[in-house]
Order: sequence, then C-alpha cells, then structure tokens
Amino acid sequence: MRFIIICSILSALVVPMPCSAQHQNSYLTGRIDQVMQARSAAGEFNGSVLVARRGHIIYERGFGLANLEWNVPNDVNTKFEIGSMTKQFTALLVLQFVNQDKIRLEGHLSDYLPYYRKETGTRVTISELLSHTSGIPSFTDSPGFLDGPASRVHHTVRDFVQEFCSGDLRFEPGTNFEYSNSGYFLLGALLEQIAGVSYEQLLQDRIFRPLGMKDSGYTHSEIVIAKRAAGYEHSPSGWQNARYYDMSVPFAAGALYSTVEDLNLWDQALYGERLLPARLRDLLFKPNLGNYGYGWVMLVPAAGSPYAGESIPMHGGAIFGFQSVIQRIIQHHELIVLLDNNDSPKLLEIALEIRRALASNH
Repeated sequence: MRFIIICSILSALVVPMPCSAQHQNSYLTGRIDQVMQARSAAGEFNGSVLVARRGHIIYERGFGLANLEWNVPNDVNTKFEIGSMTKQFTALLVLQFVNQDKIRLEGHLSDYLPYYRKETGTRVTISELLSHTSGIPSFTDSPGFLDGPASRVHHTVRDFVQEFCSGDLRFEPGTNFEYSNSGYFLLGALLEQIAGVSYEQLLQDRIFRPLGMKDSGYTHSEIVIAKRAAGYEHSPSGWQNARYYDMSVPFAAGALYSTVEDLNLWDQALYGERLLPARLRDLLFKPNLGNYGYGWVMLVPAAGSPYAGESIPMHGGAIFGFQSVIQRIIQHHELIVLLDNNDSPKLLEIALEIRRALASNH
C-alpha cells in the first residue's frame, strides 16, 4: 500500500510549507506512522487516517481493507459512514438559520415543529436540543430498538418523530446533560420544516458544495456510491458484514458519510467565517453541561497529558460496522481524523498516541 506524505493542500487555501517545516514534519510523520503501523498490525485499526498542522497535511494513509470479500484496500479517498460526527453538521445548519433570524436558540421546539407534542415541545429550547440538555429520551436507548424491526424499515421524518422521539421528559430541560439521538433527529426535522427542502439538500447546498466536499453526503443503502467502504463487526467466528439498518433512522443524528480529506476541508473552514460569523461559529465549541458544545464535545486532557489545560473540540461516531473520531487542537491549528470500517473501540487511544507525537514536535 502506497505511503503518502502531503506537505501542502490546495494552493488556494494555504501558502507553501517552508523547507525547514518539511524536514521537521518528516520526523513527525515517522512517529505517527509507527503508531498507525502498530495499531494496524494488532488488528485495532482498519481504515483511513489524516493528521494536519496549520493547514498542511503531514500524514495520511489507508490501512486494511475497504471490502474484505473483494480484497479492496482502504485509501485516503475511501468513503466511511461517520455516525454521530454527523451532529456537528446538523448543529452548523441550525446556527446558519439562527444567523438568518429564522431560528432563535431560546425559541422552543413547538415554535418550529407544529406537529410535535405540545406539553413537551413548549418546554424544550433549540439550545437544549443542540447541547443534549433537553431531557428528551434517545430512541437508541429503548430496549431492543437497534436490533428490532423498527431500525430496518424506512420511516418518514414525521412518523419517526411522533413514534420514537416523543417520549416523556427524563428531567427538567436545561438541568442535566444526557446524550440524545432523538434531540438531533428533531433538529433535522425542524430544519426541513423551516426550509421546505430535505436535510440532505440543505447539507449539499450550504456546506458540502461550497466547501468542495465532493466525497461527502447522506448515506443511502440502495444507491451505488463509488469507493464506499463496507462495514464489518466482530463475531465469535471472526468478521461478519455489519447488521443492516435503514438510513432514515439515524437521519440528522448520524446518517452521513465522508472521507478524511473532505473532513480536512471542513476543519479548515471552521477557522474562518465562510460558513458562519465568528460569534455564532464559536458557540459550537462553547462548553455547556457535560462539556458538550453544539455538536462537539470539549475534551479537557488530564494534568500531565499532552495539551493539558487546553480544550480540544472533538466528536466520535459509532454506527453498525463503522467507528470515527475527529479532534481539532485549535490552539496549535492541528487536526486528527480517524475513520474505521469495523467496530474496534480503540480510536480514542490511537488519537491520544497521535496527540503525544504532535505535542513532542512543537
């Protein structure tokens, strides 16, 4: 498999990297490659990785196979389902509508979704949905849901909202943090209600197309998507194809696919104001209860660990047969993206090892 070291990205986005920086990054690249080679050899990583600093990709590579049955390797253009990393895109869309005065963060769910149950919808704000403090129970926590028939059939957005996202509140909104996929499904529903077009169309028109993220989109099981990785899960007898689920279920909480290079474009855009003015963009990374912003978790490294005392916006994703992690070390303009087409739970450990390598090379 070809090892790729890229010292610059699109010239329209960055200036050329100085030779001294290239030499320094050569050492760093070797350290990161040692981490990834070891994890791949141990069966703990099967996917694609990208590490960038100050807009320059310093390491990217694919490991293992995108398709075990046809022996097709992963590379940096392989498309992976990213699961709950989808939430950061949903959150940004909501803030774009806030910027247009079409949504108020302190407005209530029932203000924008008239078919939602009033006794709940009039108590939950948009900010509480974004920050997982709404108290609305997550449909994925319902016993048997993920392995039951409801996850394998197509649902309209309205029907799913009314059947699976309308449970009684678990606590008074705004008083506690509890991760809720239902909350982000509801955000997708209200976006469609306000815009009059699909969530998928909003993503393409407002984020993917403007940023040139041509290898990202809403996952459809029935559509042929070039360079799409197959998902795999461990079983007592070895690898097996991931369980089937209908993509109307994760929706705005987890239905997207992307590549490491597209997510690098996304990261770079978040340093500017192309998608949002700074006053709203920064709300994505402002911690609320549970250190959760809007679509991003604020990781605070422990004392003595790399980047101790800093706040690192990140998010993971886990969906049948896929794992993903993105970490943005904003103070040093660094990025780590790990996309994996199996259910190995090691991505956070791998990201920590990469952070150690980055911190040793400042």
